[in-house]
Amino acid sequence: MASTTANQQGTVQPAAPGPMKRIILIVLIALIAAGAAGAGTWFFMSRHEPAPAAAQAAAASAPAPLAVPVFFPLEPMTVNLQSDDGQQHYLRIGLTLKLNDPKVQQQLTDHMPEVRSRVLLALSNKHPEDLAPLDGKRALATELKALIEQPNDKGAAPLSVEDVLFTEFVVQ
Repeated sequence: MASTTANQQGTVQPAAPGPMKRIILIVLIALIAAGAAGAGTWFFMSRHEPAPAAAQAAAASAPAPLAVPVFFPLEPMTVNLQSDDGQQHYLRIGLTLKLNDPKVQQQLTDHMPEVRSRVLLALSNKHPEDLAPLDGKRALATELKALIEQPNDKGAAPLSVEDVLFTEFVVQ
């Protein structure tokens, strides 16, 4: 037994870590975690922001935004239609013009009596049978667009009308 007690006394037990070592270890881990979080945030945020020169180049090459169309309603018109059956037929029509430029609206307003006269003359030459089908209405819209785009003054450029829209269309 004497030999076992001598062996037990000769072994050295490791010292328990002191409270100072634990605090240093915890602070070191917290600093590493905070540094990793900051580096990750910086990495991801810098990837999504273009460089100032690249942002300016992208803005210069981007297409210009489309102009907002101007809708210009005309007063409703009523005209007598051509008739082969001896009956009286009427057309009541409301039009709205889709324009790209407000200046065109002003030009149309300045020459509205001429525009209305052209439209009324064209409509009075139509037959009710021509206007009944959908294709007839589309053809009429195309014809009216061409009439309205005609220059009002000699030597002037034609007006730019994007579309003629029907807001009222009654054939009797």
